[in-house]
Amino acid sequence: MEGSHCKILSPGGLHFWILGDGVLSDWFGRHPVLIVSVLFMLVFGLTVAFSTNVSMFSTLRFFEGFCLSGITLSLYVLRIELCLPGWRFSMTMVASFVVLGGQLLMPGLASLCGDWQVLQVGIICPFILMLSYVWVFPESLRWLLSTQHYCRSKALMHHIAKKNGVDAELDPSGILSELERELEKKPERTCIVTIVRTRNLWKNIVVLCVNSLAGYGIHHCFARSMMDPESQDPTMFHSFYADYYTMAGIAVASCLALCPAVGYMGRRGGLLMFMIITALASLLQLGLLNLIGKYSLRHDIVLRDTLNKKFSVAFSIIGMFSSHAVSNLSIFFCAEITPTVIRGGGLGLVLASAGFGMLTAPIMELHNQKGYFLHHVIFACCTLICIICILLLPETRYHPLPESLADGETFTRQPLLPPKKPGEQHLLLTKSETGRDYSRVQDTPVHQAAAAAVASAQAQAQAQENSTANGVTGS
Repeated sequence: MEGSHCKILSPGGLHFWILGDGVLSDWFGRHPVLIVSVLFMLVFGLTVAFSTNVSMFSTLRFFEGFCLSGITLSLYVLRIELCLPGWRFSMTMVASFVVLGGQLLMPGLASLCGDWQVLQVGIICPFILMLSYVWVFPESLRWLLSTQHYCRSKALMHHIAKKNGVDAELDPSGILSELERELEKKPERTCIVTIVRTRNLWKNIVVLCVNSLAGYGIHHCFARSMMDPESQDPTMFHSFYADYYTMAGIAVASCLALCPAVGYMGRRGGLLMFMIITALASLLQLGLLNLIGKYSLRHDIVLRDTLNKKFSVAFSIIGMFSSHAVSNLSIFFCAEITPTVIRGGGLGLVLASAGFGMLTAPIMELHNQKGYFLHHVIFACCTLICIICILLLPETRYHPLPESLADGETFTRQPLLPPKKPGEQHLLLTKSETGRDYSRVQDTPVHQAAAAAVASAQAQAQAQENSTANGVTGS
């Protein structure tokens, strides 16, 4: 029971506070949130190793998750805003592989340390190296310009020009001279709450929130299906390390498959494909296994149970593979769709939704897995809804990041597949047709009759004026 509480508190601090960290990064910048989070991570992380009771340990772990959320979000946003459009997804995948590499090394590090307190100190100490980010990574210039921090933008541009050996005095593009005229403007702060006044942006963010919630939530359902409900051991290996590396291997395979899929089909097409695979794996696992037991192999109980177990494991592996891809791609998609002025808050919303999905695992353990089947059915229905909603999302591949709320509104839905035939012609007459002579084309009979009526009315009015003028002259 205590282990389940600890599983809730650390992800709870990580994902419930991540929305607040996103708002702070939108107000004060990505760089301050990153450095402050690293400092407090060192304080709370090292203090956890010297906890004297469960209450102290749980409280410190909660605040440790709060600091980790600030580090995760600020690094993610900085990486997105520093990369060119063609490199955004590639750099995000590189970061994902680095995280998975650390996950693969963790059991070996734990076996070397031997004690959890030594392991805790060994995990936290490398964060000291992140303090060098004060000098390595500057503040996001994109955020500075979008929020009208023009004085800091000018100083950062001069610093970058000096590092690159460029003479800033020449200023061929005229950017620095334009900044000089705008220095008197005060910085503007935008909160994530402003999306309620938008027309398209809030719908896109809500769709991605539901996607991340369903992806992380149903991932636990598939992982739970690989466990024997009676012995609580993995059905294939009956070993903690084998089970751990199986999960990590599925995550690595998912990221490897995500790269070519997104490169070929784009963000929306890749997300739709993996969501369809997740829904099919879930529905087949829920429905097909019951059909095998009810309508076939009713007399051979041993063979029926063996087939059920093998099919359940196969569908669970496929579902975990695809749901991991859905979760990662939903977070990345939101970072590209959300404007710079509220990117931290938008990304925090999606990560907080993912946190709700992750928390279903320890909550189910607290209730001794009661209602597990209904839990799986609910998330399976969510995946079906997500398939329809994904079609409403725009495609962001090769597009520049939106800076303001108005830029975010320009991201509208495009056709999923390019049209085979050319679209509607905007210029109905080509250049060769515009020079033709239409002077010999006669009017239609209706137009001619109307023109004759107007001409006769004008003639009568002219005659009346002439007669009136003659009468006045004669008198």
